[in-house]
Amino acid sequence: MRVLLVDDEKLVRAGFTMLFGVEPLLEVVGEACDGAEAVELALRLRPDVILMDVQMPVMNGIEATRAITAQTDAKVLILTTFDDEENVLESLQAGASGFLLKNTDPAQLVHAINTAAEGHALLAPEVTRQIIRRGVGSLETDPTGPTPEPGPSEEQRRLLETLTEREREVLELVAHGMSNHEIAEALFVGPATVKSHVSACLAKLGVRDRVQLVVLAFEAGVVDRSPDPTSGSTNP
Repeated sequence: MRVLLVDDEKLVRAGFTMLFGVEPLLEVVGEACDGAEAVELALRLRPDVILMDVQMPVMNGIEATRAITAQTDAKVLILTTFDDEENVLESLQAGASGFLLKNTDPAQLVHAINTAAEGHALLAPEVTRQIIRRGVGSLETDPTGPTPEPGPSEEQRRLLETLTEREREVLELVAHGMSNHEIAEALFVGPATVKSHVSACLAKLGVRDRVQLVVLAFEAGVVDRSPDPTSGSTNP
């Protein structure tokens, strides 16, 4: 997998380069110190996965993610901290395939890159649920005013109506951060069947990955924002 590193701290980039240097299936093809350089390198080098910081000079990671996902097939993984909740949400809406905490274990980081490169989204259930419940549908609203009730737009309603009852059920469970294996257990079906339903949801709703399914589900009010008793894993 071809990896592009984007962070304004040289030591951080150097650390990742050393880490990936011992991984035979990973190759760091470039480094960028800001979002503008990241966009330029993404278009020129065509990496498979981009590790993207958020707070950077010239162009931040959110703007860079939006530009990159609109013009390439690269998967963007946001590097963040627990106090970057709003930034992470905006990054997901900009097309990121997931996010990682900067203190992620090296083995988990390598696994995350492999997961993203294979076309899956990376969802850290506990953090992702909290972020999306707090932010989806409220980014463009007045923070001093009342929070509007979530509900589908006309286009979202039309797309949701194309889902079968079982696909809608799978969508709700995906939105709660459940893995395919956990959904299979909950619905008493095989993981392959769940994977097929998830693929159908992606195609019918016109979204690129699992993270975007979650965002759409919360924006459209398919699931509520109350605490969910289920637990999930980071793998789809």
